[in-house]
Amino acid sequence: MTSSKEFSKVRYAYGVAAALLIGGTAFSVATGPVGAQVAQNAPAAIAPRPGAPGSFADLTARLQPAVVNISTRQRVPVRAQADPLEEFFRRFGGPGGQSPGGSGGDAPRTRETGSLGSGFIISPDGYIVTNNHLVQGATGTGTVDEVMVKLADRREFPARIIGRDQASDLALLKIEGSNLPFVNWGDSTRSRVGDWVIAIGNPYGLGGTVTAGIISALHRGITGAGAYDRYIQTDASINMGNSGGPMFDMNGNVIGINSALISPTGSNVGIGLAIPAELARPVIDSLRRGQRPQRGYLGVGLQPLDENIAESLGLPKERGEIVRSVVPGGAAARAGIQQGDVILSVNGRAVTPEETVSFLIANTTVGARVPVEVIRDGRRQTLQVTVAQRPTEEELARQSGGGFEEPESTGPAVPANQALGLGLQALTPDIARAVNLPADARGVIISAVDPNSDAAEKGLRRGDLIISVNRQPVTSPQQVTAAVDAARRGGRTSVLLLIKRGSAPEAFFGVEIGSAR
Repeated sequence: MTSSKEFSKVRYAYGVAAALLIGGTAFSVATGPVGAQVAQNAPAAIAPRPGAPGSFADLTARLQPAVVNISTRQRVPVRAQADPLEEFFRRFGGPGGQSPGGSGGDAPRTRETGSLGSGFIISPDGYIVTNNHLVQGATGTGTVDEVMVKLADRREFPARIIGRDQASDLALLKIEGSNLPFVNWGDSTRSRVGDWVIAIGNPYGLGGTVTAGIISALHRGITGAGAYDRYIQTDASINMGNSGGPMFDMNGNVIGINSALISPTGSNVGIGLAIPAELARPVIDSLRRGQRPQRGYLGVGLQPLDENIAESLGLPKERGEIVRSVVPGGAAARAGIQQGDVILSVNGRAVTPEETVSFLIANTTVGARVPVEVIRDGRRQTLQVTVAQRPTEEELARQSGGGFEEPESTGPAVPANQALGLGLQALTPDIARAVNLPADARGVIISAVDPNSDAAEKGLRRGDLIISVNRQPVTSPQQVTAAVDAARRGGRTSVLLLIKRGSAPEAFFGVEIGSAR
């Protein structure tokens, strides 16, 4: 889920109940009246951090009744292991092919699975906000069979799923009740790094757990793509089971929904992530009205400008995003946006890592006509785009096709392009079929990759198709070499390659030019 180093893992903060042993040491807590004897060697009281509230107790007492524990249950199919004896009875066990047990041998096997998480009540009649990944089912599709909600006063209610939204990872539940405790939304746009926050939830099934910390970062992106890759980061302890629980400001308003953590171990290391209220509230309002959330859609595949891509285009890095693909007939295509364009701004707002094209467009009214500034072949121009409605996640998955797969052998390598560390070969129909490329594909096939090259480090593989170099189409190894030589003569240290791998979408790679040998 994250593009950082392999040991860093982003995990959804939901889980199952677990008992924890801390260093193998048993702890006991003694209570008594004021003035009770204190151990002689007790440490001196530690002063709170400067600016810290004296206590969170009053705020917690007011908010905790509206925070709920959520448990789900679902039966999922289990693939049975092959059993030769069972197969024999299934095939030859008499009329109907039944085994001696009379089960027929083909009855589907299932097992029960579930999850534990958190949520919070937003109305006295029992509407509850939580994460979609808690209720979407074990396979990631459909919904769970049963959702139970437990209040702080130990009352339990079955819950109905009113609506869920995969893109934002949000869901709305409903329990039947009246005069229930509830909390209010806050304004996360006014949050600042360093503000105090508290989180209440159900970590490891330990309901009613309160933790406190500060906002460590705002607009934190962890996947590098999407309208909702924009989290509040906190050092308040967030663990498995905190998913769907609220993050409160010091006024007791919900400014975030705790959803994930970054951790090499799966346990809290001080990097918790919450969906900001500014993104969550419109989605929940739509679900409550029984409507699909409205999001703007451009119809492009995008990549950030990393250092090599930016250098190959002669542009500053982390300012703008490059268009790697355009959906035919979509809003971008109708406006004249082309593959290879770099989008610099949307409706006057600069495109940055904190304000991506996806975020800016998704939060633009569907049907609005907005200016989009692009750079094409070194020239700036402004195009007018009529923003479309974002398709469902299922429709988008069908559009995008599969991921990059390891190709089959493409035949013997030819001498490598020394500057790129690549072996190059003309594309033939046989090679196209071998690497699952479309029949109308045009380009130059990569037949070998120097493992010590920058191309290898960037992830290029044998069987990848080079469609263009610095936005100039290529159909022969000689054209690739000529384009690289031209870039070197122009003082460039990288070239921009447009790559096609099998049935996956095309993607840009900025590859460093090595010294000629």
